[in-house]
Amino acid sequence: MDGEWQIGHKTAAEYGRLAHETAKTMRLVDPDIKLVACGSSSGVARTFPMWENTVLDECYGQVDYISMHQYFSNACRDTASFIASGCVIDRYINEVISACDYVKAKKRSNKTMMLSFDEYNVWYHSRGEKYERFTVAPPILEDRYNVEDAVCVGGILISLLRHCDRVKIGCLAQLVNVIAPIMTVRGGGVWKQTIYYPFRSFAGLKDSTVLHTLCESDTCSCAKFGEIPALDSVTALRDDGTAVIFAVNRSTDQPLELDLSLEFCGYGKASHTAIYGDPEEGNSPEKPDCVTEMFVSDNPVCDGRARITLKPLSWNVIELS
Repeated sequence: MDGEWQIGHKTAAEYGRLAHETAKTMRLVDPDIKLVACGSSSGVARTFPMWENTVLDECYGQVDYISMHQYFSNACRDTASFIASGCVIDRYINEVISACDYVKAKKRSNKTMMLSFDEYNVWYHSRGEKYERFTVAPPILEDRYNVEDAVCVGGILISLLRHCDRVKIGCLAQLVNVIAPIMTVRGGGVWKQTIYYPFRSFAGLKDSTVLHTLCESDTCSCAKFGEIPALDSVTALRDDGTAVIFAVNRSTDQPLELDLSLEFCGYGKASHTAIYGDPEEGNSPEKPDCVTEMFVSDNPVCDGRARITLKPLSWNVIELS
C-alpha cells in the first residue's frame, strides 16, 4: 500500500483509516479473527518508519500484527556483506518494534503489537531474464541458488528466530519454483535448492523454546557493515530436552572455533552438520545433491564443554543430546 508505483496506493493516513474501518467490519462477522495491517514494503522505503507510526495511530486497536517485507541479493558481488544480511533484519525488526511501542505508549494501550514478516528471501538471479509471452507455464523467476545464498538465508532465519517474542509469523517467499527452495521438473520430478536445507531445519522447531545465549566472537569486516561479529547464532530447546544451535560463520576466509559452555545441561554429544564450500556451487536437476547439509563430526562434551570448528562462509547445525 505504501508504494507509489502500486495500483490503489494510499497515504499512510488514508490507508490506516481504511484498515481501521475494514477491520471493525470484519470483526463484526468473526470476533476472533486475527488481522495484519500493511507495513512498509521494505526497511529502506522512503516513508519508513513514519508509515508504521501513522498507520498504527489509526488502527492500533483493531489489528494484531504489522507486516514486514525484505529481499536480499548479491548483485554487487560483495559476498562478505551479503552473508551478513541478518544485520539488516535485526535492525529492521528493532526499528519496527520501536515504532509499534511508540504508538502503544502514545495510546496508553495494554496491547503489544506483534510482527508478521510476510516476505523474505534471496531474489536476484533471474531478474531481467527474458521469456516467451503467452506460453504455458514459462519458467519465470526460477532463481538458481548457491552456497552463499544458503548461508544468507540461514542468517535471516537466525534473526527471525532470535526475535520470536515479537515476530509471530514468517513467510518464505516463495516455496515452489518461483524464487523457491523446491523445484519441479516438467513432466515429473522434484529437486531441492541450497536454501531448502536451512529452511527445513527451522521448520522442524514447532513447540520448541528459543533460549537466551551469551556469545563472545571474533570479528570480521565487510564493506556494508564494517566490523561485525563473525558468529551469528541462535539456540532452541526441544520438548524432549535436546537442543539445537544454528550458527553462521560470516568470515569468508577464516574458520571459527566454537567453544560451547554446557555445564549443568547434561549433554554428552554435539553432532555437527554444515553447508560450506565453493560459494558459487549449487544444485540442478542433473546434479540435485551437489550441495546438502553434510555431516561433519560427532563431538564429545567433556567437563561441560564441546569444541567445534566452523568452516569459513558456512551454515551450521549443532545437535546437542
